[in-house]
Amino acid sequence: MDLYSFILWVLLLVLINAVANIGTFFLFKKAGHFNSWKAFVPIWNIVELLKLVGRPNWWIALFFIPLINFFVGIGLMVDVAKSFGKTSFLQHVGAILLAPLVFLVWGLDKDTKYLGGSATEAFKKKYPYKKSTTREWADAIVFAVVAATIIRTFFIEAFMIPTGSMERSLLIGDFLFVSKVNYGARLPITPVSFPFAHHTMPVIGTKSYWDGIQLSYRRLPALQQIKRNDVVVFNYPMDADEPFNRPVDKRENYIKRAVGIPGDTLWIDNAQVYVNGTKEYNPPGEQLYYTVITDGTDINPDRLHDLRIDGYRASEREYLLALTEELAQKLSGWSNIVSVMPRLEEKGHPADMDPVFPKAAISQNWNQDNYGPIIIPKKGWTVQLNEENLPIYERAIGLYEGNKLEKREGAVFINGERANSYTFKMDYYWMMGDNRHNSLDSRYWGFVPEDHIVGKALLVWMSLDDKAGSLFERIRWNRIFKSIH
Repeated sequence: MDLYSFILWVLLLVLINAVANIGTFFLFKKAGHFNSWKAFVPIWNIVELLKLVGRPNWWIALFFIPLINFFVGIGLMVDVAKSFGKTSFLQHVGAILLAPLVFLVWGLDKDTKYLGGSATEAFKKKYPYKKSTTREWADAIVFAVVAATIIRTFFIEAFMIPTGSMERSLLIGDFLFVSKVNYGARLPITPVSFPFAHHTMPVIGTKSYWDGIQLSYRRLPALQQIKRNDVVVFNYPMDADEPFNRPVDKRENYIKRAVGIPGDTLWIDNAQVYVNGTKEYNPPGEQLYYTVITDGTDINPDRLHDLRIDGYRASEREYLLALTEELAQKLSGWSNIVSVMPRLEEKGHPADMDPVFPKAAISQNWNQDNYGPIIIPKKGWTVQLNEENLPIYERAIGLYEGNKLEKREGAVFINGERANSYTFKMDYYWMMGDNRHNSLDSRYWGFVPEDHIVGKALLVWMSLDDKAGSLFERIRWNRIFKSIH
């Protein structure tokens, strides 16, 4: 955020606070409070509002408990509205969403009178109030939407696995619970959006958010840092580009394994990941494409189906199958199998298909199975920029960290000044799918910035196999409540 925008936001917050205090001042006067000036004193004004509506003073402690304070605040606004005879649905919504302005209007309105503390038994007997069925439903729906939004934003959210990039660790049709608490819940960056729609409205297909207001990246305190090999949900960084140009928190959700964390030096040698010179952990579900040669007889497709093995027949004796190391050993023991060998791209040769990140001179002889070495940026790390490594870090420096990066006259300029080095403002991660030969991941689009992190995958709460028959048969019973490692 530039200085001009920061000043505008500060002035806006000061204005909103001033309007709220003035409105509360006039409400206190209507209620007969001689110390109406307390409306301008932080915390004290809340204590006075609690007295005004008949709530006990100890409720002030609830305003210091995260999230609970949100719901208590909503209740207090509704209590204030009822204390001044405002009982309609729209009046209560106004008190919740537009309290500063509404309080000022009510405070200046001659017809608005203070009736007493709406939370007291005396008030309830004197002004009995029964909601209509429509009002009961409306209140219930609004509360459910608000509560669900709070839960999925700050605590836990459900996701579904749509692709096979994490096979066999996670399967297509797995439904997951993803914790926002573990890594610290990210506060909304694009706050004006339609509830429960991520970036696109169902049916009509339009944007589900308004990007006219975008807040700075902030995150609540975390229970833990991302550990190497955690399974992480994050926003797809390439959605920042055309044709989507989506804000950070509205980019597509991806799920991969964090094989590299900030500060790591990572490389891949014949499909084996190495980090900081050490051979990295291979998850049990990790699989590669293998070339399977038979003696000329067919492989029984039912056996492949029962083992959930995907692939195809390349020739009369050759099959290309996606296998874990365990399955590769299992197939090697079949009587009609001559050999089972991983199908790896050759070391020192460019990728057979799509070029890998950063698609520049430094990576021209890298491929999905033989890659790097590459250093993953860490907050506070200063990299010396040169012609060779600039393609690796220029996207992070320019797009993710909001700098203007230019290359001219054989030199690098950052924000108009010549630069030989750069110090990173955020941590970055290297994400890869366990289905190593069928995963669009960091090998193709690079680093994932910390502000793109959504949460930690905890467990599978339901799993459905679309290829099965009846609904009962489609449920993968052995995966329900399976923890994710």
